[in-house]
Formats: sequence, C-alpha cells, structure tokens
Amino acid sequence: MGACGWRMCLYVCAREGVGGCKGEDKVIQEQGDVIAAEGDTVTLGCQYESSVTNNYLFWYKQDGNNSPKFILSRVSGDDGNTVDEFKERFSSTLDSSIRSVPLKIQKLQLSDSAVYYCAVRPTVTGNSKTLYKNLWSKDNRILHNIH
Repeated sequence: MGACGWRMCLYVCAREGVGGCKGEDKVIQEQGDVIAAEGDTVTLGCQYESSVTNNYLFWYKQDGNNSPKFILSRVSGDDGNTVDEFKERFSSTLDSSIRSVPLKIQKLQLSDSAVYYCAVRPTVTGNSKTLYKNLWSKDNRILHNIH
C-alpha cells in the first residue's frame, strides 16, 4: 500500500465468488478504494447472494503482508460475535431483506488502513470436517482461528 500521510486509505478488495457449499453463494463488494481522515467514520458495503435463508457473514482485515484477521461475524436472526479488540469501533448489522452486511468503522485510526474482506459462510476447499472442527468449540461458540 502506498503512503497516505495524515489520511487513511481503506482498500476494499472486490471478491466475488467467495462462497460456502454452493456455487451460487457469493459476496459483492463494489466499493473501490476509500480514503478518509483520521477520526472519520466510514461504512464499507457488502451485498451477498445465497441459496439458503440462514446466512453466516464474516468480515476480515488484512494489512501489509499479514494473514487476514477475523473482525466479526453476523448470523441471520442473531447478533453474531465481534473480536474484543474491534468491539469499540467496528460494527455491522446483517439485513437479510436487502442481503447486506455493511461494516462501519468509527473514529478511524491510521492502523485501520488495510484491505477488508467480506465473506459468506466459511469457504471450504478441502476437508470440511477439519475446518468445522476448528470453527466450533464444545459449547457451540464460534471460534475463528482458521489456519
């Protein structure tokens, strides 16, 4: 990413086809680069298409050459969960009626400069039993430590 000086650059990568178990499930992030000043509030859009009614939507943040970091999840009919370090300034509401799950970031900081990914359900490319074993704890709380 280029230097932004006193401004913050949020790079939103368009990731179509990030889906779950069926090929017709996908997210659409049409918004391009977002440039905002420290202290501002931004909302990053995410529309989704899904073949099921009970949807699981996720937001991830990737800065520099680091791996994507889980921010929050939203589930149809539930608040989902947000990682503690993001709870104060990051929020999202899943609106199933318009198939939207925007990410709102308040009081922007330079450290918020990153690529933000929206995903519908975990993407399974191999052994789904192993993936789901890592996603769920014994008391059915969602764990998002996927490697």
